[in-house]
Amino acid sequence: MNLPSPTDTISVFKTTTRGRWDAVTPVALVGLSLFGVAFIYSAQLSIHGDYWVKQLVLLLAGAVLYAGVALIDYRFWLSVAHWFYAACLIPLVVVLIPGVGGAAAEKWGASRWIPLGPLGTFQPSETAKIAVLLMTASILISNEIGTVRQSLGVLGKLALAVGAPMFLILLQPDLKSAIVLPPMVFSMLYVSKLSTRFFAAALGAFLLILGVVAVDTWSYKNFVEAHGYSYLSDQGKYQATTWVPLHDYQRNRIISFVWPDKIDPLGVGWNQRQSLISVGSGGLAGKGWTEGTQAQLGYLPRSVAHNDFIFSVIAEEKGFLGSLTVLSLFGLVLFNGIRIAGLARDRFGTLLALGVTVLFAVHVFVNIAMTIGLVPITGIPLPFISYGGSFVLSCCLLQGLVQSVYRFRKDFI
Repeated sequence: MNLPSPTDTISVFKTTTRGRWDAVTPVALVGLSLFGVAFIYSAQLSIHGDYWVKQLVLLLAGAVLYAGVALIDYRFWLSVAHWFYAACLIPLVVVLIPGVGGAAAEKWGASRWIPLGPLGTFQPSETAKIAVLLMTASILISNEIGTVRQSLGVLGKLALAVGAPMFLILLQPDLKSAIVLPPMVFSMLYVSKLSTRFFAAALGAFLLILGVVAVDTWSYKNFVEAHGYSYLSDQGKYQATTWVPLHDYQRNRIISFVWPDKIDPLGVGWNQRQSLISVGSGGLAGKGWTEGTQAQLGYLPRSVAHNDFIFSVIAEEKGFLGSLTVLSLFGLVLFNGIRIAGLARDRFGTLLALGVTVLFAVHVFVNIAMTIGLVPITGIPLPFISYGGSFVLSCCLLQGLVQSVYRFRKDFI
């Protein structure tokens, strides 16, 4: 593959022509962003929060980032993929250094953020998603996948490239950011025509891991009840007795989903219960913007109403019709991402567009499924709607890559 030179990369800014921008995705993203700002405002109205203003500023900055990335030929990222990947690993290591996480690490017991003073905080796991995307695509187009030996070589490289950031993310601990990576990588492997036996083996490994987690959770429940411990106050006691790399608070989330009556409903299970009430009480058209009771009265905790559970606020205040509108906008983004993957001029463009689309699909599915009780609470945010600094900017950058794939598609080059 001929990579663009620095001169070629700069020249793309001079060759922008009318009609070479995809309009579907940007329009849908603007709609989702407006939903986000409006309902972040509503979720915090009772406490006069200003997160909606911060979100608006982040989205404006993200729009500039989106346009800048879209103007650059996406093939440029192939030439810097290894350097970008290495640069993204550094903050993943730095954030684990004691004291770096500041007050946030002490408060939440997780080293996931690097304080940036007046600019807020930076979450390294967000840039790590982009790094894994670029590195996976780079490895897949730079290596042949044919014989068993070739396939094993590629899988070995991917295991190292994907495993290193996942391991560092899990050390934080940040399970939600780690679990979105495998579906993205597997989708890229699938279109690379890897042997179906690999996917059968991967499915078997997934079921095995699921079984181990199920047995471990059952053992945790029995351990707590046998010793008369509290699920909420005696954290870490079972954790010290098992080799399964889960934290007790993560086991509590599974318990609250499978056996909701086992845990104090005012504790772990409270958020999901109130979320279900919010979604169920919205009806067809909802109670009206800023008129929802769950978030306004604090039943849906204000610490999560504007981020992880923002869809619950939308469902209560705009009902089924508002929820359907949000889902339709996401559907446009996802289906258009698949379309752009098919229009790509080369396999690198296809892998980028597909990887981004699957990553967004996982975020959308898990977040909404979490709010309606279909999966345990994971804390995965909703793209362009949930409040979040690093997350918003990473979403804009990723969608900018997809726009770049469209702009430099095969029928225009």
